[in-house]
Amino acid sequence: MDTSLTDEDKHMLEETFRRIAGDLGMIADRTIEVGTVAVELASARAAGRSAIHVSFKFGLQYQGQIHHGTLLVPLPDAITLGCYLMMVPDDGVKSKRALTTLDPGLKDALMEVGNFIGGATDAALRGLGIEGLKVRSEGCQGVKANVRPALSYVEGTPLLIGRSKLRIHTWNPFEAILMLPRLTPAAASSPS
Repeated sequence: MDTSLTDEDKHMLEETFRRIAGDLGMIADRTIEVGTVAVELASARAAGRSAIHVSFKFGLQYQGQIHHGTLLVPLPDAITLGCYLMMVPDDGVKSKRALTTLDPGLKDALMEVGNFIGGATDAALRGLGIEGLKVRSEGCQGVKANVRPALSYVEGTPLLIGRSKLRIHTWNPFEAILMLPRLTPAAASSPS
């Protein structure tokens, strides 16, 4: 296994973050800023720190196998995206950001956010020239602070992890964590 991080690895995560932010910004009708993306090649899933997160999971069909990835977003910021999708005004969003139990409408909105994340990931990776790839959302789930998200992944397999500060509209910036399998010809022969 090659354990060195390449410029292509970094570019893949940066472009995926940018595309996700652009697509979500369009549906939310709000700007979503992407800060510097820190990228690492890891052999274990990352955990969101200090707060409950939502794991927006997606499957990547590539070279005859299904690999998995996720975008981890702190719960208040995921709620913000769901609220904007439902066209909730800023004052309403402010009151909902503190929720820890979600109503069915907000849960459905988060599932839709996940669909947009899957589509944006697909578009970003295809735009980078990765042929024969198909990405689809596999739902979302809440994840406790400092707990790694449930993901069909074999620990020890190369996993690209990107961390970036995102900012939705005028809300405080937050750390989002993007996890993608390393998509190389060798990835097709390794377990996923």
